Amino acid sequence: MTKKSIRKVLIANRGEIAVRIIRACHDLGIQTVAVYSQADAESLHVLHADEAICIGEPPSSRSYLKIPSILSACEITGADAIHPGYGFLSENAGFASICESCGLTFIGPSPKAISTLGDKSQAKAIARQVKCPVIPGSAGIISDPKEALAEARKIGFPIFIKATAGGGGKGIRIAHDPDEFLRQFAAARAEAEAGFGNPDVYLEKMIVNPRHIEIQVIGDQHGNYVYLGERDCTIQRRRQKLIEEAPSPILTPALRKKIGECAVEIAKASRYHSVGTVEFLLDENRNFYFMEVNTRIQVEHTITEELTGVDLIKEQIRIAQGEKLSFKQKEIEPKGHIIQLRINCEDPSRNFAPTPGKLEYFITPGGPHVRVDTACYSGCIIPPNYDSMIAKLIVKGSTRTEAIQVAKRALREFHIGGVGIATTIPFHSYMLQDENFLNSDYTITYIDRLIADGCQFVLPES
Repeated sequence: MTKKSIRKVLIANRGEIAVRIIRACHDLGIQTVAVYSQADAESLHVLHADEAICIGEPPSSRSYLKIPSILSACEITGADAIHPGYGFLSENAGFASICESCGLTFIGPSPKAISTLGDKSQAKAIARQVKCPVIPGSAGIISDPKEALAEARKIGFPIFIKATAGGGGKGIRIAHDPDEFLRQFAAARAEAEAGFGNPDVYLEKMIVNPRHIEIQVIGDQHGNYVYLGERDCTIQRRRQKLIEEAPSPILTPALRKKIGECAVEIAKASRYHSVGTVEFLLDENRNFYFMEVNTRIQVEHTITEELTGVDLIKEQIRIAQGEKLSFKQKEIEPKGHIIQLRINCEDPSRNFAPTPGKLEYFITPGGPHVRVDTACYSGCIIPPNYDSMIAKLIVKGSTRTEAIQVAKRALREFHIGGVGIATTIPFHSYMLQDENFLNSDYTITYIDRLIADGCQFVLPES
């Protein structure tokens, strides 16, 4: 493998992840180029980068997803590499391939790895190949409604109908019995076509009351692979993560090792050369099942960084340059307990409705064991065009109990306001005093059930 030195990175993204990548590049002595939409002209990633170029109008389809504009920005600035961050084009195999054909280094896995693992049926086939437990389901894509119903009866209800090109909790329908299956099957295919440009779906047994466990893996182009522990992402709303922590409160050391080794084998079998996340479901009997692979950096990568001391973005860049991993599996020694809380511009009392607008003031917490990743500042505007996350609060303690106490303190120090602005801070404050959360007695549907029961996530007056 020939090493190649990256001189200037264009970040094809926005928000806190763009700021995070810019910082890692500057630490490595690499110049940066920010691209931005008209709505993001005064965003922090634009201010921090060495150069910045406007690539279009606010809708992502006219800016952050517009490949010709991104490539033109590379040509204008002389950028020789692109980091896609997460979301947008990060798991677009076609985009990665175009970058390669243009002589640009794509800081991520190969187009083939993205394509293979991005197809849920192919990813499951790889998991089976390395003898990793998989959720019972169809052998692959299934398009005939009658055949699908017959297969569903074999697998057993309730059952998921999933888009092969889906991800992030999108492109999923549930059928609880044969009577509603055909209707949901047709709806799933229509949604997949509309949302991903691909109508293909597959069937998967619905694991009732699971925990969501994911493993951070990393592999270089020299055959070295390491897993860096797990993250428990079970606290979700409509399959969108809200609280993540590591280590998982319910995994034993033996189970942690077993899941981690399975994740590494999947990465090896797919010749995965970058950072990535292998996701699993854990059932009520602590049986784990492979779910999917996210072929990009994750929103919650910060947890693993704080737990292990490994800078994942720097490692990702080094791997893209053809370098070997700077550590081995035996050198990974997780320390303490980490919790990440996603601070979104959403109103928990109104079913988490987005509340975009101007942040008249934005004061973040500090002190020992507190990290805040954000692209916001007092006076900045949160546009309605993108994800509503405005900050990630990451806290550390020697134990889970201590980490929760640090989180409570940090939430009290957050001061965010503006006309019509609401955030998820009240939700997090509520959860940090919720008895089931404190006892780690919850599953992936816990928040949805609280919402269905009318919970407003308001703390009682003391």
